Amino acid sequence: MDLDVLAWLPTSPPQRMPLEESRVKIEVFLRENENWVVEGCYTDLLELLVEESTEIIFMDLSIEQCIENARNRPWEPHKYESKEAQDSNLDMLTRWIKDYKARSDTFSYEAHLRFYKTYQGKKAIYAENKNIK
Repeated sequence: MDLDVLAWLPTSPPQRMPLEESRVKIEVFLRENENWVVEGCYTDLLELLVEESTEIIFMDLSIEQCIENARNRPWEPHKYESKEAQDSNLDMLTRWIKDYKARSDTFSYEAHLRFYKTYQGKKAIYAENKNIK
């Protein structure tokens, strides 16, 4: 399941789902799935999963690496009607990435680092892209 379904309302422009509604959906997901991986851009949602998680990986990449990853990401057909439509948001996404370390919201470097530092389970930091096999 794409975490966006648990985090965002199906509106235009996009609007965050109330956290309580996300929590209920996450609880249903956890009951239905024994194993899972969460892409953790949403620190407030990660905090709801702390007790259920066994390991975290903090991708502490440079801003340049993040932008390169955004440019090279494959088409996400569950979000966009075409690769071109997806890439039309690239300028906005690049600006958002550049603000990562300056923000203090749930999507910020500050929030991710704090989550990592306080996490009590198995954890690792990757400071560059790696091919994990």
